[in-house]
Amino acid sequence: MIEMTVAQVADIVGGELTDISAADAANTRITGTVEFDSRAVTPGGLFLALPGARSDGHDFAAGAVAAGAVAVLAARPVGVPAIVVPPAVAGDAGSGAVEHDDAAGSGAAVLAALAKLAAAVATELSAAGLRIIGVTGSSGKTSTKDLLAAVLAPLGEVVAPPGSFNNELGHPWTVLRATTDTDFLILEMSARHPGNIAALAAIATPSIGVVLNVGTAHLGEFGSREVIAATKSELPQSVPASGVVILNADDSAVSAMADKTAARVVRVSRAPGADIWSADEHLDELARPRFTLHTAGGAVQVALAVHGEHQVSNALAAAAVAVECGASLEQVATALAGAGPVSARRMNVSTRVDGVTVVNDAYNANPDSMAAGLKALAWMARSGGPGGRRRSWAVLGEMAELGEDAIAEHDRIGRLAVRLDVSRLIVVGTGRAMSAMHQGAVMEGSWGSESVLVPDADAALALLAAELSPGDVVLVKASNAAGLGTLADRLAEQGNEQA
Repeated sequence: MIEMTVAQVADIVGGELTDISAADAANTRITGTVEFDSRAVTPGGLFLALPGARSDGHDFAAGAVAAGAVAVLAARPVGVPAIVVPPAVAGDAGSGAVEHDDAAGSGAAVLAALAKLAAAVATELSAAGLRIIGVTGSSGKTSTKDLLAAVLAPLGEVVAPPGSFNNELGHPWTVLRATTDTDFLILEMSARHPGNIAALAAIATPSIGVVLNVGTAHLGEFGSREVIAATKSELPQSVPASGVVILNADDSAVSAMADKTAARVVRVSRAPGADIWSADEHLDELARPRFTLHTAGGAVQVALAVHGEHQVSNALAAAAVAVECGASLEQVATALAGAGPVSARRMNVSTRVDGVTVVNDAYNANPDSMAAGLKALAWMARSGGPGGRRRSWAVLGEMAELGEDAIAEHDRIGRLAVRLDVSRLIVVGTGRAMSAMHQGAVMEGSWGSESVLVPDADAALALLAAELSPGDVVLVKASNAAGLGTLADRLAEQGNEQA
């Protein structure tokens, strides 16, 4: 964060100073980072006292100050220097609703104050030349964010969120990682309700907005794909006329957003006719895409280090941003070639000592990303092993928040696994949706024992340990709430321990 005094922060967020005099607050400077985890506090930092599911950050305020924080942003006095914001501002942090219970009200108050602080910092840094890039879409946000960080790195200092810090906490927290030395700030923007993206964009207005796709993620929350599209369009609507909006022309709902922005529009596509497009696409044996990147200024060969044909669209979007920021095509190609998977459990591919390849994509899942993962698995199976084929395993958990479409979508994914000729399907979970996935596979291909329904991750891991053979390739994918990430991690290590 840019340096400022405790008094300046209090003035920005409308907070009251407690356990620190006005004179000391005016002379005490925040020189470290802003943290909500007391274990991450650095000397000169600011600690956010947020109530959580298991603990309340207010209880860790004294420890944070002992670790070097100069003040705490809190909803009540904590016995150490603090800026206290009243719960009356609850609901101003972009949630769209005022919370009434004490813990929720306190959390909303601190989040609202955090948003105000981040907005002030973003405004000052933008005026000094910081370029803010916002990315949204039903799937691919985190992968694209990682590619963007890679292609912009040769052009200057980049700040991007770790993992999927894309909500009312992670978004302003990421903004506050930027300093006067930062050239590019990449922000991943997620939503659970209409208005969420507009609220995030108001904190840090992007000069470049990227919309990847409109799918069915969180369909249970939004109710329809049309509402999801309207919510995603809040990003291009937030980009000023002086900015640029990058749109995926292969998605009609995204392409239509050109009419909703005053900014200049750049279209990307996996077919000719767009401003930036790909041609001559093919995949290597690990489903890493190779293609020719075309722009008005020329063409270049690109070999991605990430996995799955769906990554081509993500790479095109990242390339478009880089070109807008002044990168040459050669710089873009070189950066993309070196940009392997960064964020954990997102198409992370590893091969064990015993020859089993594990595709860990267990962080999140929706129907579109699940289909993309299965297609990548099928390609890897077809492209290696004796006779040019490997045995493939899909270990799939629940896709959350699909609402009334959950049964149909899980059934569809089970059937898709059969159509893609996946060798073995392990469906993990006991709910109706997982039963629908298993039954869909059985009905599509009459697989019988080739599709198995197991109650939990431990049962799936035991089955894999007993039946995996050298050369097999295993995809593990589910929404994060299904808890298959630990299974994938243990599976990746299992063969190494036994070898």
